[in-house]
Amino acid sequence: MTTLLVSHQFQVRFGAQIAESAARAGFGAELIALPPDPAARLADAECGRVEIAFFSGDVFPDFSRQFFSAARKAPRLKWLHVFNAGVDHPIYTEMLGRGVRLTTSAGSTAEPIAQTAIMGLLALARGFPRWLHAQRRREWDPERKQPPRDLRGQTVLVLGLGKIGSEIARLARVLGLQVIGVRRGPRRADDQVDELHPPAALRGLLPRCDWLVIACPLTPETRGLVDAGLIAALPRGARIINVARGEIVAEQALIAALRSGHLAGAYLDVFETEPLPPDSPLWDMPNVLVTPHNSAAAAGNDERVLAIFLDNLGRWHRGEPLVNEVAAKT
Repeated sequence: MTTLLVSHQFQVRFGAQIAESAARAGFGAELIALPPDPAARLADAECGRVEIAFFSGDVFPDFSRQFFSAARKAPRLKWLHVFNAGVDHPIYTEMLGRGVRLTTSAGSTAEPIAQTAIMGLLALARGFPRWLHAQRRREWDPERKQPPRDLRGQTVLVLGLGKIGSEIARLARVLGLQVIGVRRGPRRADDQVDELHPPAALRGLLPRCDWLVIACPLTPETRGLVDAGLIAALPRGARIINVARGEIVAEQALIAALRSGHLAGAYLDVFETEPLPPDSPLWDMPNVLVTPHNSAAAAGNDERVLAIFLDNLGRWHRGEPLVNEVAAKT
């Protein structure tokens, strides 16, 4: 019998499905659910039985403390699966340091995030910020003096070609954009890019780009990567889209470039400080679109995350490699 720690909500919604999937794979699965009150704690005896923990989307943020308190008190915990793709939080380093295997749900939100990024690109390209401001003023204000450039033939650089970046690149090519991808790994047959370059080439590529889309994970190498120097390397009138992590971009340098007109606009779903402080100038900039770290929101996410977990649960039982496993740092 394999014992899994899950949230109360997850047990109600998906408990039977997990049990059925385990039974089809030839083993039993017992679910230990967190108390429905986030202030309550799971009994130590129950924590002592947990082998696998599933950090599902309904846990974050209100039940996160409760969940990881139980995980920390689970001496038999061998595997933690998380609903998200990013694992830059210290708790994951702690778990890996304990020898707990860690897998993510990378790819489960690739479509909604990519679609939201492309929405931001299209909105900026077509001048929607101007129209939205005019709508709030109830002012009929068509753009006649400086119509927007055709999108076809412009160049977008996608920084990070994981599952999210790859989907952004695919959609961008459908719109007629020339796509430059930046990734550490070699080119693959299914890469939807016109060019692929390593991160070391980034600065030299930027002068050719109308758009910089940031879709890479937050790591020690990418923290603060898009600084004043890289922003200055973009041509005047370029735009930035960030659906990755706010800490990748030097926010004050970004604000300065937007104010000076060097950057024509930005769509930002993530920020150095979240929630974005009310006094941030980004809220009021006419050439900036702000969303509250919500580009991944989609009704189908839970089912996609569950499918990844169930696949890995079968692999776990069979002793096969796990999908989306995070390597422990040496």
